[in-house]
Amino acid sequence: MPKEEKKGRNKAQRDAKGRFAKTETAKGIADAAFKAGEMKVADDMRKRSPVNGQPVPKGTPFRTSDERAREAGKLSGAARREKGDLRRLCQLWMEEEVATGKDGEKITGGQMMVRVAVKEVAKGNPRFWELLRDTAGFKPVDKVMVAEVDPEVIDEVEQLVKEAGE
Repeated sequence: MPKEEKKGRNKAQRDAKGRFAKTETAKGIADAAFKAGEMKVADDMRKRSPVNGQPVPKGTPFRTSDERAREAGKLSGAARREKGDLRRLCQLWMEEEVATGKDGEKITGGQMMVRVAVKEVAKGNPRFWELLRDTAGFKPVDKVMVAEVDPEVIDEVEQLVKEAGE
């Protein structure tokens, strides 16, 4: 048996001197087809992947990081504008007259919200109690120690703060 049959290769894979030809890459095959006139210019001019150099399949969007960042920025801006519009709409509603009371007084949206919150607090709902407390400006502040300081210095600073508040 000849050697080429043992290795699973046929005669077509040998060059003119009888040596086995090297297998070609996809780019080499495309270049040869282009030179032979079997491939059109449009087929060879497709965008190529920066990762492996292969042509990007048709219908697959090929975008650079700048294009993706630009698109993300536009979407982010649209979301911010939508939130801003909602915030402005709520502020307008809070200032606008939305109802009249039993005695003919005009009630704004903010006043109505406070009345509803007070009714919920009276029913025992703790979330509305927190809402009213925080809105009125009595929200407790957490103390966070960032560095090690002598307790005497901390007491001295807290005393100065108390004196300044009185």
